[in-house]
Amino acid sequence: MRQAVIFDLDGTLWDATKQIVPAWNTVFGRHADIAREVTEEEMHGYMGKTIEGIAAIALPDKDSTKAVSVLMECCAEQNGYLREKGGMLYPNLIPTLCELKKRYDLCVVSNCVDGYLQAFMEYHKMQNYFMDFEMSGRTGKPKGDNIRLVMERNGIGQAVYVGDTQSDMEAADRAGIPFIYAEYGFGKVDRTVPKVKCVSELLEAVPKIFMVSVQR
Repeated sequence: MRQAVIFDLDGTLWDATKQIVPAWNTVFGRHADIAREVTEEEMHGYMGKTIEGIAAIALPDKDSTKAVSVLMECCAEQNGYLREKGGMLYPNLIPTLCELKKRYDLCVVSNCVDGYLQAFMEYHKMQNYFMDFEMSGRTGKPKGDNIRLVMERNGIGQAVYVGDTQSDMEAADRAGIPFIYAEYGFGKVDRTVPKVKCVSELLEAVPKIFMVSVQR
């Protein structure tokens, strides 16, 4: 049976906040009716949400069509920044991925817009580590469904999802697979689940998850 570790992106594999914030504020500055700037702290709170969800929080005084339009402009700007500058990979990410890849298929599933995950892959040359990826911005599907989609098209029989937010945990539930909480990321979860304090702890946590699943 093929086994896979499927990752969330923001707050799990990297932190691109410092690159995204100036890109968004550049776009906000182009719109005379948006008299505000986004902060890094706010941006952390947006991570893991769909573009529609972020638009409702970031621009609550705008109608949904206008808010989403501005946010899509922000995303296009940020993707250009990220292709040139990349983001901050979490410590020991590459060595950990190298070790995990010896035993498992590795994939990424995110709620990001189309182009964002590709920027991560291209700048940091992640194609060598991840066999597949998917995002809600490309499929229009929720994260849990995209996890199942990636599993089905790659013939993966057993998987674990690694993420840092409540919505990540709920996506794993929807997909019917176990979840590992990346405690070092941006969010919180409301129940006790297996967790890691740093990326490298996945080397012990993942085999334990699969062992428990097999025993069941």
